[in-house]
Amino acid sequence: MVKVIFFDVDGTLISHTNGNVLDSTRRTLELLKEKGIKRVLATGRHKVELQDLPISNIEFDGYILLNGQICEDENGVFYDNPLKNVDKIVSIFNAKNIPIQVLEKDRFYINYVNEKVRMAQDAIHTPIPDIDSYKGDSIYQFIVFADTKEEDFIKEQFSDYNMTRWNEYAMDVVSKGASKVIGIQEYLKKEGIDLSETAAFGDGENDIEMLQYVHLGIAMGNANNSVKKKADYVTDSIDEDGLEKAVLKILNGELC
Repeated sequence: MVKVIFFDVDGTLISHTNGNVLDSTRRTLELLKEKGIKRVLATGRHKVELQDLPISNIEFDGYILLNGQICEDENGVFYDNPLKNVDKIVSIFNAKNIPIQVLEKDRFYINYVNEKVRMAQDAIHTPIPDIDSYKGDSIYQFIVFADTKEEDFIKEQFSDYNMTRWNEYAMDVVSKGASKVIGIQEYLKKEGIDLSETAAFGDGENDIEMLQYVHLGIAMGNANNSVKKKADYVTDSIDEDGLEKAVLKILNGELC
């Protein structure tokens, strides 16, 4: 029996088409609450960003943020993993040859903005970050705005970190070995839930490891083919009520 479901945000709970949460998605999340199944966000997003998204008025049982770098529940942070040895990336950030966003615990900012930043942020219906400078606080994640033609060069510069692409113009950069899975492990340990009692929904490359780790990994119909191939089940797209359809199958015992 599923006791907890982990949800990606963009393209899973929030439609890329209109930037909103469908009525069917809200209905499904409320149904899970009524059934006593825990609902946990697992996202590359920062907690400050979540406050400006259409899911801000939905309460979740846990928040795995910045791809597992910071994890919170109603009692506060229960796990965090700041990046180490950031001098090289900060140097690249300060050089301003590549747009880089820095995500700290309580704020995020970018070194400069170009068209790639605008297109990536527009795709997730999110404002462009403020331009600011690094002041020495702990960093939990970087976002590098670069297309696939620049990817080999970027990966060479950031070889000490894990990188996952979430847009044709943007990649998340986190600690080596860090991922949403680490946050899931910490949450399950805290709640005393077995891995056999878990499910997850996602659509992006940074969801693949999560979908493979949980007992039942479900890819949205709007996911990339690389994500669908790694999932246990592929539901319809977010705009075709795919989330609701799959959850009803879980509750009816058709998916287990």
